[in-house]
Amino acid sequence: MKIVAIIQARMGSTRLPGKVMKQLFGESVLFHVIARVKACSLVDEIVVATTKDLADDVIVEAAEKCDVKWFRGSEDDVLERYYLAAKEYQADVIVRVTSDCPLFDAEVLTWMLEYFQTETSHGLEIDYLSNCLRRSYPRGLDAEVFTFKVLERAFQEAHHAYEREHVTPYIYENPEIFSLHNQTNDDDLSDYRWTLDTEEDWRLIEEIYNKLYQPGEIFTTDEVVDFLEENPELLMLNSHVEQKTLKE
Repeated sequence: MKIVAIIQARMGSTRLPGKVMKQLFGESVLFHVIARVKACSLVDEIVVATTKDLADDVIVEAAEKCDVKWFRGSEDDVLERYYLAAKEYQADVIVRVTSDCPLFDAEVLTWMLEYFQTETSHGLEIDYLSNCLRRSYPRGLDAEVFTFKVLERAFQEAHHAYEREHVTPYIYENPEIFSLHNQTNDDDLSDYRWTLDTEEDWRLIEEIYNKLYQPGEIFTTDEVVDFLEENPELLMLNSHVEQKTLKE
């Protein structure tokens, strides 16, 4: 069973253009996301899925610098981009990660993949496993695990624009078709916002990296939580930011 993590990345962003190439300690946000996904030993291959737009040449260069694979596809039909990338790299199981999550937690992904592998080997049907169907992790630690068979069906059957742009809505909005499972954290950390969509998000992430980052090391979610509990005023930096809805 080949597990491929596909990280979607592009330079275009309505709220913070070029965010994935913003620099944290001399490296891009995308570099840090890749490094954190690499820390999960159960992932067999990492693929950066970007677009054919010339502006995204820099994404390909960043992927090559990080010694991971890349794929170029549709800018708007991200579901197609994912499907074709997974097909090209012969993925049996896909991990979906977005490139705007430089606090991504490989330990959480490891727990998810261990659960997926153990339970499916015992005969449990799992089409889709997520840690955000019912949120208990910070936004920015999102991970989704699904089979190629499920991705192919979504690719063939999803027709609404938002289903093509966001990859997995057709799956998790159809529980009567797919077997959905959710990974839940022991502590509810869903009020934290650690993703990168706005300048306010960027200021918080910079503060966290300035305190915790050491080159070649991966700081943990517990370390971030402890730091923010000691400095609660930092939470005000992006507490007002609203997440865009799927259909915006």
